[in-house]
Amino acid sequence: MGTFERVDPAAPADSDDPGQDDRPAARSAHAVSGVLLVAPFALLAMLVLSDWPPLRRLDLAITTQLHGYALDHPVWVRAMSFWTDLFAPMPLRAAALVLVIWLARDGARRLAVWATTTMVFGGLLGPLLKLLVGRRRPDLPDPVAQAPGLAFPSGHALNAMLAAGILLVVFVPRTRPRSATRVAVWLGALTIALVTGFSRVALGVHWSSDVLAGWLLGVAVVVATTTGFTVWSRRRSG
Repeated sequence: MGTFERVDPAAPADSDDPGQDDRPAARSAHAVSGVLLVAPFALLAMLVLSDWPPLRRLDLAITTQLHGYALDHPVWVRAMSFWTDLFAPMPLRAAALVLVIWLARDGARRLAVWATTTMVFGGLLGPLLKLLVGRRRPDLPDPVAQAPGLAFPSGHALNAMLAAGILLVVFVPRTRPRSATRVAVWLGALTIALVTGFSRVALGVHWSSDVLAGWLLGVAVVVATTTGFTVWSRRRSG
């Protein structure tokens, strides 16, 4: 119960494709899900580019409220700073590299390639979109933290969601349904993604819409690469 295991021990040794269901309907559902996730990200980017007043007011209200709390609670700032540094893009990429090496040594080479592709593709897409949108970070009086570069989408939120997606795809199939281990995998993945994104707004270095965009983009990348690798693997084996 407390250890990871393959649910179906009779499965072939190289049955390590991300996304186990290769039926056309399942592939179509994955593709539609990807489109549905890209659409809100694109809409959010358009609202940011047009400086839509309701979104601007919401971002400012959330940031102002959290910044006021941070100024009055230095322990909170230290906790958020520790978390945001621990789950920054570079540490997550290093952890992903360790996972990829483990997968390759465990015989799950296609899954290792998928995880690498997901992190690299998402990691390159984020900075490119930052340049295209060109949004500035919050400029707060008496800031509690500093961060370089542009704001939209949040790189921390994006990479944390990519890492969470990889954890789920790799480890959920290795746990038994309704087991404590599976619940722990889900809770761990969601905690990494959600708290990391929140920490960026709590520290005043991102607007809330930057973080939301990072989450949406991260999920869309995981769905896209999962679908792509599933289709590619089935065509090769067919």
